[in-house]
Amino acid sequence: MSEKFTKWEEFEKELNLTPEEEQQIRLEMDVIKATIEARKKNKLTQRELSKKSGVKQPVIARIEKCINSPQTNTLIKLLYPMGYTLRVVPLEEKK
Repeated sequence: MSEKFTKWEEFEKELNLTPEEEQQIRLEMDVIKATIEARKKNKLTQRELSKKSGVKQPVIARIEKCINSPQTNTLIKLLYPMGYTLRVVPLEEKK
């Protein structure tokens, strides 16, 4: 993958992801986005959330920048002090 890509579609094609891998990435991004939105809705900085959750601020930053994938227990630690939790729900039916 040494050639440079000018379009996302070219890069995406080169990745050769399975539909399951694409779904996993989308799900992780949705969870991270929802966690960021919850933090902002609670008017908390990363540092303040760190104090409330016990998760170090640099870890929160890496999760929010999508550098690290959050573990379930870390997500729960972050969400619980803000009044949120994780839940398994059925997928929406395809139309």
